[in-house]
Amino acid sequence: MLSAKSLFQEILDNDESFRLFCSIAAGGESQGGWENARIAALVPESERGLAPKITRHGADEDKHGRIFNALMKKRGVEPVPVPPETDYTMLLEKRGIGLAHDKLKSDEPLTVQDIVVYLSHSRVTEQRASEQMELLRKHFADHPDLGRAVRMISHDEDNHLAYCHEELLRFAAQGHGRAIQRTLRECALAEIRIYRDVSLAVMDHMGRILGWPWAKAAVLAAGIHAVYAWERLAGWRRMVSLKMPERRDALGGPATSAPEFA
Repeated sequence: MLSAKSLFQEILDNDESFRLFCSIAAGGESQGGWENARIAALVPESERGLAPKITRHGADEDKHGRIFNALMKKRGVEPVPVPPETDYTMLLEKRGIGLAHDKLKSDEPLTVQDIVVYLSHSRVTEQRASEQMELLRKHFADHPDLGRAVRMISHDEDNHLAYCHEELLRFAAQGHGRAIQRTLRECALAEIRIYRDVSLAVMDHMGRILGWPWAKAAVLAAGIHAVYAWERLAGWRRMVSLKMPERRDALGGPATSAPEFA
């Protein structure tokens, strides 16, 4: 029977598909770490109090990248170049979602509006990350090799999502509500398209590595298109709602270190 657990298990059991999976994940996390570090350095003076939380967000993302690289090292495989069509963060940036890298590479301070865009983009993408890690945690929390990494990353992603909710609500109370809702909707509708395209590309690469028959590949592709259809119709709304999280000040402390994988 084809299930999320059996699909992930098949990918994890094969060295080639495992290292592609980890390479894609590590690349995205490392990119997120760089972006957050630059945003923290360019926060406008009026929002300097937010800089430590953004710095921690970036440190967490860097840590996740190191974890995926450590998992590959433990398996005895080397990272592979990330195929451009599977590069989620790069494709988001190309679509104008979030803050442009040209802006982050300059030394000009960001505006409050830029911070609202950053938080809105993060609220959408962290929803996706939190859900993906929740799925992995459900099936692999007790896995002898992956369990500790999955639990740690999942906890961090939940913290990131809580932080975005809390900070966006703070900005909404300051009069930025309409801009936040407009930006959230734009980000969510673009993200679900990119996530569909990346998912199809990743499954295509995995299918070739694992030798999936045409029928299996077709079923998986149909499933991805079905998820997109649901998200386009109504599912995107879960990415734009805001509520005060149970985890308050979720990024208020220092980042935790990456675990060792002997």
